[in-house]
Amino acid sequence: MKFNLLTASIMASLVLIPALSAEAKEATLVFCSEGGPESFNPQLGTAGTTFDASATPIYNRLVEFSPGSTETKPGLAESWTISPDGLVYTFKLRQNVKWQTTKDFTPTRNFNADDVVFSFERMWKEDNAYHKVSGGTYTYFAETSMPDVLKSIEKVDDNTVRITLNAPNSPFTNILALYSFSILSKEYADQMLKAGTPEKLDTNPVGTGPFVLVDYVKDSTIRYKANKDYWKGAPKFDNLVFSITTDAATRASKIEKGECHVMAYPNAADLPKLKADKNLKVLQQEGFNVAYLGFNVEKKPFNDKKVRQALNMAIDKTNLIKAVYLGAATPAVNPIPPTLWSYNKQVKDYSYDPAKAKKLLEEAGYKDGFETTLWYMPVVRPYNPNGQKMAEAMQADLAKVGVKVKLVTYEWKEYLKRQREGEHDMLQLGWTGDYPDPDNFLNTLLSCDAAKTSTSRWCDKNFDDLVVKARQVSDVKERTKLYEEAQKVFKEEAPWFTVAHSIVNEITRANVEGYKMSPLGSHDFQEVSLK
Repeated sequence: MKFNLLTASIMASLVLIPALSAEAKEATLVFCSEGGPESFNPQLGTAGTTFDASATPIYNRLVEFSPGSTETKPGLAESWTISPDGLVYTFKLRQNVKWQTTKDFTPTRNFNADDVVFSFERMWKEDNAYHKVSGGTYTYFAETSMPDVLKSIEKVDDNTVRITLNAPNSPFTNILALYSFSILSKEYADQMLKAGTPEKLDTNPVGTGPFVLVDYVKDSTIRYKANKDYWKGAPKFDNLVFSITTDAATRASKIEKGECHVMAYPNAADLPKLKADKNLKVLQQEGFNVAYLGFNVEKKPFNDKKVRQALNMAIDKTNLIKAVYLGAATPAVNPIPPTLWSYNKQVKDYSYDPAKAKKLLEEAGYKDGFETTLWYMPVVRPYNPNGQKMAEAMQADLAKVGVKVKLVTYEWKEYLKRQREGEHDMLQLGWTGDYPDPDNFLNTLLSCDAAKTSTSRWCDKNFDDLVVKARQVSDVKERTKLYEEAQKVFKEEAPWFTVAHSIVNEITRANVEGYKMSPLGSHDFQEVSLK
């Protein structure tokens, strides 16, 4: 699995084209993806490219999202019950689900409760033999507060698992559908541990999903074959290839030439040309996302609410939507997208009003403005197509009210590391929802627990009390009221300048049938066919 870049490049040029030609005699779907995976174990991942390459094709979860939807449905658990006090979840597991056979592993049994307990305990228990393997960092498990939420997980029998919580947690079954909660094979783990190669569990994956990994050329190509024994039924084509193509213009060129069947995230400027091509289909939907500019409230002058409100009035949001998104976005008012339940339509956004902004700055003691920095994103994300262009427009607007802004950026990994450490003044970031619950935006991004590493580092007791209580309440009407109130507090306190909810585009060849865009940003091919 380990290749250097030069080797990868040579192998890609020598192997990819003839191999694809041979595979075409069967049925091969090629996906032009935007990046390579961090790992083939989704427990260890944080990036969409990792989940696309691992969780979606190779694994399953107890609870899963329906393709193209945010609705959950039974996965490896065919049903479950919840105790009246909301603390005990009992899952009946699906029977006769086969594990994949690979060059490293031939299973002797089907999926059962031992696999579920092992998969959770690897992330949760420090004394689990696998906990520290491959770095031992389980970001999603930690960010969903599972170490505090879980009290116990028990095997009742081969086909039943009981999970007990420390307190009621309304989004719990949605959280179980997250890709990081994929179920791994305990039998395979035991064999690799005994062989002295435990890391193979993460690099040479074995799952219960629709595709089996064949090989990976780092940052170039991932190949899978259809799992003929898949418990939902075999895929409708024989081979799946990820052709990793980081440049959006190159991805567009490849799909125009027929070198891939599906491509992610085209440049907005390329859309007219792609829409005019009769051999292509342009899919479009509102993104389940939000882009924002966070103010670091631990630093002056952003610790002053009047300053934050003033900057909300100083930036021309309408112009940003036109100039940066080419109109393919809706202005963000709240920190959750308008398609999500509990979205508060009564909350009013700050109007673009430079004169009023200057007055507020004067009231805050900044009559002549101030100097500060604005960090912009060095990468394209679905919620922000051009961080630098957005930053330059913000810089020009803020200069009109006397705020002199120096633009700063770093390589993406360094950018995120410094953000978590709170080095910034103002910083661009965004979020695509992982599950269809306001908790995933309001608690994950803006609670007092999140303030330790969040962009704004904002901890407001009124807001926090609302979102924490909402998590522990099961009645949806009551939860909705709590979240609506939290959005009012957010807007008044203004820890962010909310920018936009983007419209996401994907392209397929005309002969691709059954492909559905995921509102959660994943790419799923198990129900796709080729004409």
